Amino acid sequence: MLGELNENQIEELLKRQVTGRIGCHADGTTYIVPINYVYREGYIYGHSAEGKKIEMLRKNAEVCFQVDDIERIDKWKSVIVWGQYQEITDGKEMQKAMQEIIRHIMPHMTSENAHPSHGITEDESDIGSSIDLILYKIRIDKKTGRFEDQATL
Repeated sequence: MLGELNENQIEELLKRQVTGRIGCHADGTTYIVPINYVYREGYIYGHSAEGKKIEMLRKNAEVCFQVDDIERIDKWKSVIVWGQYQEITDGKEMQKAMQEIIRHIMPHMTSENAHPSHGITEDESDIGSSIDLILYKIRIDKKTGRFEDQATL
C-alpha cells in the first residue's frame, strides 16, 4: 500500500531522524548533500564549515530537504520539506543550536573518538578556534510525506 503521511507522522519522522539530504540550487547547478540535523519547532538546524553547500545557500536561500526511514524496499517513509536557509549569527542562538545538535546526534555515534564536527576538524577542540563553524536553520514553509508498506495489503 502506498499512501500519504499525516501531519503527526511527518513531525515524528523529522524529530526522530538524524541524517537528511539538503538540496540547493545556484548558478544553474543543483547540489544535494547529506547533513546531520535536529528538528525543533518548525526549523531544521544544521552546521557546516565553509564550502560548496554554504556558498550556494548564500546565493539562493530556497532549500529542499528530504529525510527517510527505510526498513525494507517495500516498507519505508519519506518526508520532503521546502523552506528558507538562514545563517545563525546570534551567539546565544548559535550555542543553543549546537547543543541541541550534539544532544540529538551523539547517541547515534558509535566510535569512542567520534565528535559532532563529523570530520570538519580532526580534534573537537579545534571548533571555534581554527575552524569557523557555520550554524544555520531552515525555516520550513511546506512539507509532505509518503509511505509504502506492502505488509498492510
